[in-house]
Amino acid sequence: MKKRAILAYILKRILLYIFTIWGAFTIAFLFFHMVPGDPIAAYVRSMQQRGRTISGGENLGQEYRKMMGLDGPLYVQYLHYLENVVLRFNLGPSFIGFPTPAEKHIFLALPWTIGLLGIATLIAWILGFALGGLVGWKRDSPTSSLLTNLSLVISQIPPYFIALALLFIFAYTLLWLPRRGAFDAAIPKGFTWAFIKSVIRYGTLPALSLVIFALFGWVISTRSIVVSILGEDYLVYAKAKGLTGGKILRAYVLRNAMLPQVTGLALSLGFVLNGALLVEILFNYPGLGSLFRDAIGMLDYNTVQGIMLMSIVAVLTATLLIDLLLPLVDPRVAREGKT
Repeated sequence: MKKRAILAYILKRILLYIFTIWGAFTIAFLFFHMVPGDPIAAYVRSMQQRGRTISGGENLGQEYRKMMGLDGPLYVQYLHYLENVVLRFNLGPSFIGFPTPAEKHIFLALPWTIGLLGIATLIAWILGFALGGLVGWKRDSPTSSLLTNLSLVISQIPPYFIALALLFIFAYTLLWLPRRGAFDAAIPKGFTWAFIKSVIRYGTLPALSLVIFALFGWVISTRSIVVSILGEDYLVYAKAKGLTGGKILRAYVLRNAMLPQVTGLALSLGFVLNGALLVEILFNYPGLGSLFRDAIGMLDYNTVQGIMLMSIVAVLTATLLIDLLLPLVDPRVAREGKT
């Protein structure tokens, strides 16, 4: 009976996942086709402005529309879109370096965003969880009150404003770190220590701005969970057994606070593919955020849709994994989901 409940729970979550992805893809398709403006005409105008000779007139525009999947009735475009994206993972050509496929541009930018935001998210979570646990455990101390108030303030500051402050201090005033880019162009790309060191050096400021912003948010949420746990009966029992405060904090308080925070971490990692648009633009970092800006500027539907669809799938997949792992941690989830 227990296995049947878990299987029913898993099947329900997978079907909901598939249906949600289909709905999200459909909404994204309709949204971009309702946006005013003709991307083909805009692309032709941009080539003319760059001094390129355009011949063929309407026939050339029609060929471009066919290549982009923008010809025919809306339902035909929709079916063509689903076939290419879902079955072939073919997003079509991009106006950025036309006719290079949009997915190629996305896959070139993807490692930079995953490296920057992924590492920053993990560092912020680890530090925020540890610091938030201590702040909640020592909630009545002056230091805890100071850190709590500081966290409330800093967590409301946008990451791009933090990035501007870091740029002014470490790049323009102290001249310790580079201002823009992702690596030193004079160093050949490759898995060499010189290139890796250059990537770390150039990525320090954008990553630090994201870590500072996220860190204090995790401090606040972890502190709230820890404070709510401190009144539980099993902690009183643990004290009665003679366990030290450090042992109670590690084995009982932080262990019980970790489950909801791990769930939050998984969702945060799912949102990594959204990119840090303003931070990447500010540092001229070649991630998905910068690519998204360039694609919007050229009305590049295929690239913009591809970035959004990957972000949607990442978030929904992270949510699905959380849903599938929760019954292993707490079997009551499957029973409650069934009812």
